[in-house]
Amino acid sequence: MQSLLTPVLALIVWSLVVWLWMYATRIPAMQKAGIDPQAAQHTSALSMLPPRVRGVADNYNHLMEQPTIFYAMVFYVVLAGHSDQIHIYLAWTYVALRVVHSLIQNTINIVAVRFAVFTLSTLALAAMAAREVIALL
Repeated sequence: MQSLLTPVLALIVWSLVVWLWMYATRIPAMQKAGIDPQAAQHTSALSMLPPRVRGVADNYNHLMEQPTIFYAMVFYVVLAGHSDQIHIYLAWTYVALRVVHSLIQNTINIVAVRFAVFTLSTLALAAMAAREVIALL
């Protein structure tokens, strides 16, 4: 757990868990709604699925968006030789908050709470970036 790369692995594994969660909810919902899988080639065909089912897919997409910056940030820090305990804490904070964000979005989906958690995770990522910018000065 002392490696800055371990939180990267954790977020990758979490993304795969959400991927499984997405299909575990989407496939039965599509069958129940009588949606032909071929029709799902355009996501508009999935708009008739229940919001909770679509929410898990939305969350999976979210895990493919901002976390790409996190992955690049961690690899930059490691390759620059700046990995330290503060970066490790910030990385784990980011990952933990992204997991909490997923759990909120995929269950109760209270947008204000979800947004607050997203903002906190972004601040952890921004702190990592700020530390690297300062290190360049």
